[in-house]
Order: sequence, then structure tokens, then C-alpha cells
Amino acid sequence: MEYVNMKEELLNRILSKKLVSATVSQPRQKSNDIKRIKLKPVELKGVYHIQIEYQYERILRHENIILQEFPNKLEIILQDFRQIHVQFIDETIQIQLSKKNKVLWKIEKSTSPKQLNLSHNRKKQYLLDDTTPYPFLIRLGVQTEEGKVKKQKYDKFRQINRFVEFIDDSLSYLPKNRQIRIIDFGSGKSYLTFALYHYLKIEKGLNIKVTGLDLKKEVIEECNRIAQDLQYEDLEFLVGDINDYNDETAVDMVVTLHACDVATDMALARAVKWGAKVILSVPCCQHELNRQLNSPALEVMTQHGLIKERFASLATDSIRAELLSLVGYDTQILEFIDIEHTPKNILIRAYYTGKQPSIEQRKNYDAFVQFLSAKPFLQNELKDYL
Repeated sequence: MEYVNMKEELLNRILSKKLVSATVSQPRQKSNDIKRIKLKPVELKGVYHIQIEYQYERILRHENIILQEFPNKLEIILQDFRQIHVQFIDETIQIQLSKKNKVLWKIEKSTSPKQLNLSHNRKKQYLLDDTTPYPFLIRLGVQTEEGKVKKQKYDKFRQINRFVEFIDDSLSYLPKNRQIRIIDFGSGKSYLTFALYHYLKIEKGLNIKVTGLDLKKEVIEECNRIAQDLQYEDLEFLVGDINDYNDETAVDMVVTLHACDVATDMALARAVKWGAKVILSVPCCQHELNRQLNSPALEVMTQHGLIKERFASLATDSIRAELLSLVGYDTQILEFIDIEHTPKNILIRAYYTGKQPSIEQRKNYDAFVQFLSAKPFLQNELKDYL
């Protein structure tokens, strides 16, 4: 099939509103920041749109465009990518383009028509269902005895499920031939610690041992009572500080949620030294860089206390993510929970791959911290690994 004919055939199907979903991959240029694009139809205020999800190395960006504007967008996409997998209502099409735009077109008819759902706000399919009673959620006051999520706890329920999604995504990085060791620093009231244990132990049937660590004795005592009531034999809670916890020589997953300021860095450093395959960190307040910032070029921003605080927070988490990348982790900064529910919505997710950073990557990092006049605590903690 000729390139022009392929494009016409593809457009005709999309413009006839038969699209269910599409994945565009294989960038033509290695320098392309966009790694993958996903397409799906949505209806916004009664108007049919194509939603485009751009997947970068560490972030996602969305764009909704009306159908009439899609032909121009498709032209740009085809110039930048070589592979398209498209699911239509009645068929699936696989398209592969060569460097010279020779077309491999493979079509497979569907045995039964696919159903379209154009709702932009589709009912969320949670890994923990919002109608199923879960003993730990009932015990923690999130659900009623019948399994109904309490109205005032629905934001917490969404947060728990978002966290479980991150846990589920991490499964392939965890060992399969022995007990999985997990540490949760700053576990607090432990909604997410219980969710982690339930999902991995009860839902997935994995051999795990989880320790939650926090400084608040009363909270730890209550969490241990709940764990005992639920007969969660491989879940324990201990009173302790990150720096004082030396009971392990190796850990598979480290979770740190809302550890304040450099306590997050202490937990990240400990995770690296333990050789943790998975790190999930939701930082809290970040003061270290705020105190260090000394860059005249940034004074337009930093003269305003509120802006300086927010910039320092974002820069701090960027530094943390980059340092983890420099010591062999595949690291992403992701949205943990919608910002409308909490401003503390960033999660740093890191999977150990052992990949060595490029010289350019290290130079870029060094230039960034020098520009900020920063001396990151985490960099000092990881100096032997950099």
C-alpha cells in the first residue's frame, strides 16, 4: 500500500468515528522527547474529540482536539513515528512505516464489534473495588461493614487505589523465589501500608514481610493492634527513626510517604544502600534547597517567598529523581493524587536497572546544582555510588 493511500484509509475510519483506541510508537528520531502517543475518542460538552496522550520519559501530557482538526495532527504524528496499532469498532489495524515510508498494513476483522464509551469521566476501574468489603478498609474507617465507601473518605479511597496501582506496576521488579522484604518509613496512620500488605499478600498471594516505621508511639501501637485483629502476621510496626533503623542488610522495596525535608533523602539513601529494587517516595516539606538558593538569574522568581518555596520544592524533587537515575534507577516523577485534593501530589518512583548514566547526563546534573548554588543532602549521602 502506498503511503498516501494508507493515510487516506486511516483517516476515513477515524473521521467516521469508528476509533476505539490507538497506540503510536517507535519514534523516527532518538532525540524525540515523546516516546509514545495514545489516542482515544471522548465527548466534551456534547462535541466529539480525539484525546491525545503524549508519553514522555517521565511525564504524561494530554490534548483534546475536535475531529476536524485531527487530519493535520495525524500528518505530524506520521512524520515522527513509524508504528501505529489501531483498534476500531469492527477491526484492528497494525501499520509499520519504513524510513522511506514504505507501508506494511495488516488488518484483522473483529469477531464481535467493540463498544465505544465517549465519556470523559468514565467510572474508574479500581484495583480495589468500591463496592467490595475489605476488612482493612472497614477497620480503618474508610468503608462501612457492607463495603460502601464512606462519603467523607472517598478522597482517601482514591488515594489508596492510586498507590495500589503503583504497587501493581512494580511487581515485575520484585523477587519471585524468596520472601519479599518491604520497609515503609514514616508510615503514620498506615492506610497505604495496610493497602500494600493486603494487595500483595491477600490479592496476589506473595510471600512478603512488611515493616512500618514511625516516631509516634501511640500511632504505632494502634497500627499493631489493627494488624493483629486482621491476622496480618507478616506486617509489623515499630517505633523508630530512619537513621536509627539498622536491622536490615538488604530490602527489596522502600516506601517513604510524607517524610519531612531531608528525612525523605535519608530514606532514599538508605534504599539505595540496601539495593532496593523498588522505591516509592511521596515527599513532604522541602526546606533544604530553599535555604541554599543563591542564583541572581532566579531573583525574578525567588524575590517572592511563595514562588521561591514552590520552585525549591520542584527543584528538590527533580534533584532527587536525577540522583537516583545517576546511581542506576529508572526514575519517574508522577502525579500521586489529583492536585485538587492535595498540593502534595508528587510521587517519585524508581526501579533499579543498573543502567549507567551518560557523561552528558552527569554534566547536566552538575551544571544544574551549581546554577542553584545547591549542596544536596542526598548527593552527599550517595557520594560513594556516584
